[in-house]
Amino acid sequence: MTKTVLITGGSRGIGEAMVRLFAERGWSVIFTFVSNAAAAHKVATEAGARAMRCDSGSEDDILALFEQLDGEGIVLDALINNAGVSGPRRRAVEVTREVLEQVTRINFIGPVLFCREAVKRMSTATGGRGGVIVNLSSTATKKGGAGQWADYAALKGAIDVFTNGLAREVAAEGIRVNAVAPGYVLTDMAVDGGIAASFETALKSDIPMGRIGEVREIAEGAYWLCTDAAGYVTGTVLNVAGGR
Repeated sequence: MTKTVLITGGSRGIGEAMVRLFAERGWSVIFTFVSNAAAAHKVATEAGARAMRCDSGSEDDILALFEQLDGEGIVLDALINNAGVSGPRRRAVEVTREVLEQVTRINFIGPVLFCREAVKRMSTATGGRGGVIVNLSSTATKKGGAGQWADYAALKGAIDVFTNGLAREVAAEGIRVNAVAPGYVLTDMAVDGGIAASFETALKSDIPMGRIGEVREIAEGAYWLCTDAAGYVTGTVLNVAGGR
């Protein structure tokens, strides 16, 4: 039986790599996007996936998406909460309420709401057939994102705690919940945030393996967590960060 995965934020970066990897390996893939319809359509066409517009920080959009899937009789085997934003590079003393609210809405509130709706449908306690949830964390939690995104790192720390708590809540209901924590990865966010440009001069020594990661490598970690090979793994944060 073909398995179905919903990936939030799948039109570029790590999300796009996940969409392509799952599709290549025979999964039915649905992914969300917000504003870049052209990029989403391109990925969907090339990967053989389905793009659905959904603001991952909007409860109304999230509910509407699940209602549409319900109406079409689509049952999810896996949910990957990948969508996220870092906002502009900043010190903690420079953060504005507007930026903090946006980063919180998309990086924490949205994933929690997606998990809530997925669990309602996956749980064997309510007639579901079980499933897998993977949240996107970050190794920024280890050093607090000092000097660039301390508030973002704190929210990823909250994702780790929520992942652990939810995993314990639903383990007996056929649902496994884990997280993937990338390190420095060559994504649009890394380029825009100046990480990629400064890697060779300032950041290389921070990675034991001595290189920046590729988006496909993060996708592989998420894919493994969604397979039966990880059937005894739940409540875990998998670091895919070159030893960082």
